Amino acid sequence: MALVNIPRLDLLHYTQGTQEQRNQFIQDIGTAFNETGFVTIANHGLSKELIEELYQVVPEFFGLPTETKEKYEFPELAGQRGYTAKGREKAKDAKTPDLKEFWQRGQTIVGEEYSKADFPDNPQVEEIPRFNGVTAEVYKKLEDTGRELLKAIATYLDLEESYFEKFVINGNSILRAIHYFPIADPDALAPDAVRAGAHEDINLITLLIGASADGLEVLTKDGQWFPIKAKGEDIVINVGDMLQRLTNNKLKSTTHRVVNPPREKMGTSRFSIPFFLHPKSSMSLASLDSCIDGAHPKAYEDYTAGEYLDERLREIGLKM
Repeated sequence: MALVNIPRLDLLHYTQGTQEQRNQFIQDIGTAFNETGFVTIANHGLSKELIEELYQVVPEFFGLPTETKEKYEFPELAGQRGYTAKGREKAKDAKTPDLKEFWQRGQTIVGEEYSKADFPDNPQVEEIPRFNGVTAEVYKKLEDTGRELLKAIATYLDLEESYFEKFVINGNSILRAIHYFPIADPDALAPDAVRAGAHEDINLITLLIGASADGLEVLTKDGQWFPIKAKGEDIVINVGDMLQRLTNNKLKSTTHRVVNPPREKMGTSRFSIPFFLHPKSSMSLASLDSCIDGAHPKAYEDYTAGEYLDERLREIGLKM
């Protein structure tokens, strides 16, 4: 199997470390994002107790009756708030939907005027009051962690450390709780049906809080699938397409997937909770001048983040 550079980094080295530790963190995350697009992060700000509570309330929600969950589904919001049922989302260019259902929590705007068309209210789950508070707390903590990581990335790119701040504070970030549901009859599955088809994330960076089971794999440069496993309470960070476009492919949005479990475990659930850090819709994704040269000509058309998100939501079947 190919050797893959997915380093384990300590966020405290960046936020509270010496200048030497900060510089090393910046270089390590930049190098990994340049090579594979993935790192794992320790000391990220989420307590073990909060993660455990999150993994209690999420299965509780997905264990509710189907008709109860469907109360919280709003197709007009393109899956950006509330519940999205089985069979709705697929990977780009895939013909068969992923084997999953999910819940999405979005931004709560503070200190700015905004339109509810752009930032709809987050629905509150009446049946599990704790669900609302826990997901809100996790959202805020992961957003704060993501902002620190973007400061390190900006420094690696020779930008002002605060370059991303004006775009991601009150941005379009999403916390997604995913239930990869049990497969009662594996023989009835379509040949290409998988928990999550091979894809790249849409956003700037993704912060993933472990998972309740194995299955996440990343595609290496030589075309092999490499399993990703976080250690203990570490979180996994990967580059999204928006950051790849902004950096003209300097930072890699790596293809990844979630494979089906062995047949003997098909009847079990898998839960996974990623945080997709998005900027405001108005942010330009035009490639940075510093990332364009003779050896690396401009690879992408100029888009705003909002235009790109809209295009991708249509491609994956969430927006018509």
